[in-house]
Amino acid sequence: MTNKKETIAEGRFINMVRRNGWEFVERNNTSAIIVILAVTEDGRMIFVEQFREPVEKNVIELPAGLAGDHPGHEDEAIESAARRELFEETGYEAESFEILIEGPPSAGLSAEILTFVRATGLKRTGPGGGESTENITVHEIPPHSAEGWLQEQVASGKVVDPKVLVGLFYAVR
Repeated sequence: MTNKKETIAEGRFINMVRRNGWEFVERNNTSAIIVILAVTEDGRMIFVEQFREPVEKNVIELPAGLAGDHPGHEDEAIESAARRELFEETGYEAESFEILIEGPPSAGLSAEILTFVRATGLKRTGPGGGESTENITVHEIPPHSAEGWLQEQVASGKVVDPKVLVGLFYAVR
C-alpha cells in the first residue's frame, strides 16, 4: 500500500481525496473538532439547535466547533477553541475543560477526529446564538428528562445528532 494522497475536488471548507483506493473528505484549515458537554451548576445539560443545510432540518446538537479555523490562529489549542465556541454558541463561560474521549464520527467518509470535552464551572455571561452567519437556539434540559425531550424534538420534525447520546452517557456518569 502507498500513502500517496490525491485531491479529487477542492472546496472552500473541505477537500475530497483518494488514498489507497479510499475516497473521503478532509476539512481545510482546521486542527481539531471539539464537541462540548456542558452541564450547569443546577444540573441542566446544554443543547444547541440550528438549521443544517445538508439535512435540510433543524438539528439538536451539543455545542461544538473547530480549532484553528481562524486566520492567525491555526495552532489554536483545544481548550481555547472549546472556550470560544461555548461562549459564541451558548453565552456560557467555563472555568475548566477536560478531554473525555476522541474518535471519528464517520470513519469511512471523513478523516476528522472529534474531541469531546467536559466544560465545568459554567457561568452565563452572554447571549449565545452563534456568529452572525448562525442562528443557534440554546436549550437547557436536565439529563434525566433528555430522552423524552429529544423524542418530542424528533416528533416535531427535527433531527438529533447522535453525538448527543455520547454527551448524555458522560452527563449521567
